[in-house]
Amino acid sequence: MERITLRSADGAAIAARVYAPEGRAEGSVVVGGAMGVRQEFYAAFARWLAGQGWRVTTFDYRGSGESAPARLRGYRADLFDWTRDYEAAIDHAHAGLPGAPLYLLGHSLGAQLPGLLANQHKVAGLLSVAAGSGYWRQNAPRLKRSVLYFWYVAVPLATRLFGYFPGRRLRKVGDLPAGVVLQWRRWCLNPRYSVGAEGEPARVAYGRARFPVLALSISDDELMTLEGTLSLVGLYENAPSQVERIVPQAFAVRRIGHFGPFRSEHETGLWPRMAQWLRGLSRPAAA
Repeated sequence: MERITLRSADGAAIAARVYAPEGRAEGSVVVGGAMGVRQEFYAAFARWLAGQGWRVTTFDYRGSGESAPARLRGYRADLFDWTRDYEAAIDHAHAGLPGAPLYLLGHSLGAQLPGLLANQHKVAGLLSVAAGSGYWRQNAPRLKRSVLYFWYVAVPLATRLFGYFPGRRLRKVGDLPAGVVLQWRRWCLNPRYSVGAEGEPARVAYGRARFPVLALSISDDELMTLEGTLSLVGLYENAPSQVERIVPQAFAVRRIGHFGPFRSEHETGLWPRMAQWLRGLSRPAAA
C-alpha cells in the first residue's frame, strides 16, 4: 500500500492510498466512502481486492479523515467540493492504468456523488453498496423515528455552536465541515434528494451518466431501504441500471447491515461475490 497526496481542482490536498496487485492489474477500482467514514475503514477490503488483481484507490474527502485540518471549526467545504475530491482520485487512478477499465465502488454517499462528477467519461461502471437517496421518508423505520430531530434540532444547533458538526461527540455520523452537513441536510429533506435540492444543473449532470450502475440493497440495512435505493438509481436516468437485493442468509451470516459489507468477516462470502459483480460491469475506458 502506498500513501499519496492528491490535489483537487482547486488545490485542496487529499490524502489517498493505492493498493497495487503483485502482477498485472486487470483494472482500477476507486472506493468512494460513506459520509463520515474514514478510508481506513475500507483498508482490509481494498487490500483483499488488490490481491484479486485490481489496482485500488481509497481517499478521504477534504475536512475528514487524513484530509482533515488541525481545526475543523470554520473550515469551508461542501458536497460539491467532495465531488471534486472524488474526481481527483478518479483522475489519478485513470492515469495510473490508462486504457484499462476504471470502476467506482461507492458506499452510501460514495454512490450518490458520481452523478455530479465532471469526469464521468473515465468511469466504466458503478457498484453501489448500501446506498439510497437519503430522503428522510425513505430511511429505514428505526432511523426515520429520530431523523427529524437530527435534521431540525441537532444539526443546526450543534453546527452553529461549534462551527462544524461535532458528530464524534454526539455519536452521530462523524465530524463534518459545516458546509457539508448543511448541504446534506437540504438534500435529505427533499423528495428528489440531490437533484431536487440543487435543481436543473444536478438533474442534467446525473442525466449525463452512461456508465452501468449495479446497486446492492442490503435487506437488513439499518439506514437505507430498497425504496431509497430505487430512488437513487432513478436519478441516473440514462444509465443502464440494476438493483440486487442482498440477504444475509444467502451468505450464511446472521447480519450484514449498512457497514457490514466491508468487514473482514465477509472475506470468504460476500467479498468474492462483490468482485464478480465488479467484473460484470462493462464499459470501455475513455482515453
